[in-house]
Amino acid sequence: MMNVALVGSSGYIAGFMAKRLENETGIEKIVKIDRTEDADAYLDLMQAENFNYDVLNEVESVIFTAAVSSPDKCASELELCRRINVTGTSRFIREAVDRGCRVIFFSSDAVFGDIPGEIYTEASPTMASTPYGMMKKSIEDEFKNETNFKAIRLSYVVSARDRFVSYCLDCMEKGATAEIYHPFYRNCISVSDVVNVVAWLLGHWAEFEPNVLNVAGRELVSRIRIADEMNRLFENRLHYSVLYPGERFYENRPRITQMQSIYLNRYKIIEDCSFTEKIKKEMEGIKIGS
Repeated sequence: MMNVALVGSSGYIAGFMAKRLENETGIEKIVKIDRTEDADAYLDLMQAENFNYDVLNEVESVIFTAAVSSPDKCASELELCRRINVTGTSRFIREAVDRGCRVIFFSSDAVFGDIPGEIYTEASPTMASTPYGMMKKSIEDEFKNETNFKAIRLSYVVSARDRFVSYCLDCMEKGATAEIYHPFYRNCISVSDVVNVVAWLLGHWAEFEPNVLNVAGRELVSRIRIADEMNRLFENRLHYSVLYPGERFYENRPRITQMQSIYLNRYKIIEDCSFTEKIKKEMEGIKIGS
C-alpha cells in the first residue's frame, strides 16, 4: 500500500485523477496539496520555501499537476509564471526526490517547439520556442537524470470539462453559435487515458525505464473535428463558424503540434482507440436541454 501526494489537487485533470486513485487498489491515502481550503496541506508555489516538506516523509509517490498552464499568461506575466512553473516547481520536486519520493510531472507537448512537418516522439529533441514550453522543458532538463522522476507530456486533454468542449456545450445549451479557431491541430488525448497512464506508472515504475512519456492520441485532431464529433453525438445541435486568427494568436502556440509515443502501445498502457471512440466515452451521461 502506498500514500500518494496530488499537487495541484483542485485543478481540472487532478479532479479526475483523485476520483480514479480513490478506487485504485494499492493506494492507502491521497494527500491533497494545493492553495484551497479543502487541501490537506497548503502550498503556494510563489513561496515554495515556506511549505512544510515533512508532509512528504510518509509519501511514496507525488503526482505534480500544478502550473500556470495558459500560454498567453506565461508570455504576458513571464516573471510571475516563471516563479511558479520553474522556481517553485523545481524547489518542490527537489525536496520530494531527495526524500525518496517518485515524482510524475505533468509536462506538455509545448516542449518540442514548432518545427514544420515534424512528428515528435520521446526521442525527439526538445526545442521549446514559447515561454510556457521553455518552462516545462526547464523542469524536464533539470531532473532528467533522476531515477525517481518521470515527465508525462500531454497533448490537448479532451473531456466534458475541458475549456473548448465546455464552451461548445454551453453554446448548445444557449442556442448560440460557437466561434472556432482554425487551423489548430493536436493529437488529442482523453482525460480518461491521462488518469489511466498515471495509474499505470504508479504500478509499473521500475518496468518503465524512460524518464519521459508522450501522452497523445493516434490521430491529429482539429477543433473543427472536435465540434463535428460533438454534432454526431448531439444531433447537430452545435452551430459554429470558423475563424482564421492572425499571427498574434500563434505567437504562444503552434498551429500544429503532432506528437506520438514510442511506448504507449509497446507497453500496452492504454487502449488504442480512435478519437471518435474516445470522445464518445467522455460525453457519456452529458445531456443538452431541449
